[in-house]
Amino acid sequence: MTIDHLSFASRDLAATRRFYEGQLGFPVLIHEWMLMQEGGRVDHMFFDCGGGCALAFMQWIDVPGVPTDPDTSINRGLGLPSGTFHFAFRCDDLTALEARRQELIGRGVVVGELLDLSPYRSFFFDDPVNGLRLEYTVRLQTPAAADRDPLQRQFPASLALFEQASRPAPEHEKPLS
Repeated sequence: MTIDHLSFASRDLAATRRFYEGQLGFPVLIHEWMLMQEGGRVDHMFFDCGGGCALAFMQWIDVPGVPTDPDTSINRGLGLPSGTFHFAFRCDDLTALEARRQELIGRGVVVGELLDLSPYRSFFFDDPVNGLRLEYTVRLQTPAAADRDPLQRQFPASLALFEQASRPAPEHEKPLS
């Protein structure tokens, strides 16, 4: 069993399409309108993100009782740090991860630095339309028994890591080539 799709709210489905299709390169699978009995409609779009999985977005338009400008970021609306609710796309290996990162930078997407999150290596970026935190990752090794025991798997972290993971390092902090 696998996930078929994840669904999120959008404030502006046209701008969401420009980002997910235009900048991330995810083709549209389905674009439909749900005509609501109560009035108004839901603009609904599915993007193919590979591996048989899709992302869906809904923009509620003139439906009585449904807000027209919701906080679609999930985290902000709940008062949580930016990286709490996020979703990750898997790359096959480190080479593919770095290639995807460079491809997104070339398309104008603001992405964070590669992070070692053992057993993963990842980079994060934000959906500029809906405020969602996104991640590309590769699993470098299969988790061991110790990885399932929080008494053995502990590490320091900070709120700044959650908030700043999607931002490039300042020039003075970048490693010299």
